[in-house]
Amino acid sequence: MNAPLRRVAISILVLFTLLIINVNYIQVVRSDELRNDTGNTRVLAAEYDRERGSIIVDGEPIALSVPTEGRLKYLRQYPQGGLYAAVTGYYSLIYNNSGIERVENDILSGKDPRLALRRLADMFTGRDPAGGDVVLTLDPAVQAAAMAGLEGVTGAVVALDPTTGAVLGLASTPTYDPGLLSSHDPDAIREYAAQLDAADPDPRANQATREIYAPGSVFKVIVSAAALAEGYTPDTVIPAPDEFQLPNSSRVIPNFNGSSCSSTGEQTLQDALTISCNTAFAMLGIELGEDKVRAMAEAFGLDEERRQIPLPVAGSTVGDIEDDAALGQTSIGQRDVRVTTLQAAMIAAAVANDGSLMSPFLVDQVRAPDLSVIDETTPEELSRPVSTEIANQLTEMMQSVVERGSGRAARISGVEVAGKTGTAQTPDAPDHNWFVGFAPADDPTIAVAVFVKNGGGTGGDVSAPIAREVMAAYLAGQED
Repeated sequence: MNAPLRRVAISILVLFTLLIINVNYIQVVRSDELRNDTGNTRVLAAEYDRERGSIIVDGEPIALSVPTEGRLKYLRQYPQGGLYAAVTGYYSLIYNNSGIERVENDILSGKDPRLALRRLADMFTGRDPAGGDVVLTLDPAVQAAAMAGLEGVTGAVVALDPTTGAVLGLASTPTYDPGLLSSHDPDAIREYAAQLDAADPDPRANQATREIYAPGSVFKVIVSAAALAEGYTPDTVIPAPDEFQLPNSSRVIPNFNGSSCSSTGEQTLQDALTISCNTAFAMLGIELGEDKVRAMAEAFGLDEERRQIPLPVAGSTVGDIEDDAALGQTSIGQRDVRVTTLQAAMIAAAVANDGSLMSPFLVDQVRAPDLSVIDETTPEELSRPVSTEIANQLTEMMQSVVERGSGRAARISGVEVAGKTGTAQTPDAPDHNWFVGFAPADDPTIAVAVFVKNGGGTGGDVSAPIAREVMAAYLAGQED
């Protein structure tokens, strides 16, 4: 064989070798990665050949698959439209899935290892394969009240069972119709997605779990807890001047609208929380010191940890505190403090549950296609930020906020409510508005956080009324 032919033969041999290596790499090494890629339309098409499991709330499907006459055998539908969109997400032919549809895809699609025997039985019996169901902890009345209260604003509501951590409500606005992203018409899907892309904010952004904001005076609950842990009582008298010059700074912290907290320049810790006195808490935080304030915040969950409920949750944080001036601002929930609405609800829930913070969870049960339960969530304590005694003192103080302070709009006839308002300043935009609370105060069954982005008012007049309706809806359901 002459030299040119040898070179050609060697080149072909090398190319065949590379081809074989590449085929083996794709089929063996990357097989699982490619198979599980949510953008793999062949896998998606195969999934549409089987009935996807339902997402269930209170015995009713809020996401289900129905048979069709088209090439794709099943169509995903969301009977409640945008009511549960922040939870369900969507199941799309051309976009990555989101929400519960994404994080519980294996069970819903039937690929979960716990359904292996079912799949094997299907092969031998000829039974149509199907996915399992995911049963959520949500309460329909709570969810409806939350979404109604948030209508027309950008915001979020999270409601928890403080004794278990079960998520009773998780609402985010603006919302969208997941069914329009889950149709079998790619052009219609892209057109609707373009509308969502152009919206500000994008309705697919989960305001309850993925976005973090300054909590304003809600953070004063944490500072109060740190003070009580250091031996203060609700009746301890603390400084409460009309203004507070931050140490080594030209900045001055005023009280809301330049008001005076006390004619004497001092007041009890409970009174300071009741009327949400900025100067009192800025000075109190500095007196306690960064270590104690930060440690208490982290015990309540502001530790930057990303959580799964199983929806992914952004980490909440106290942020950097460079000096006492920064600590003063931090102590009133400004500066670099950032929390999710879920985290804010966790603060209220820990106080409501005698100081025990339970891990929040959204999935109650996972069921096989025959409705047998293959997994069930067991409540678990996440941390214990404060003792029962301190939790009771905080409850007393938060009741005062609602009974005679900034949270009056959260009052429910015949029910004792505990809570805390928050109004967070934002640069060049209206203030954010918060309320966290729980009811009944003497035996809490629901803890709630309400956030309204750039609402422009106060937490007491914007967010507290929404919280009232959410708590009242749940309590009314318990009486039935």
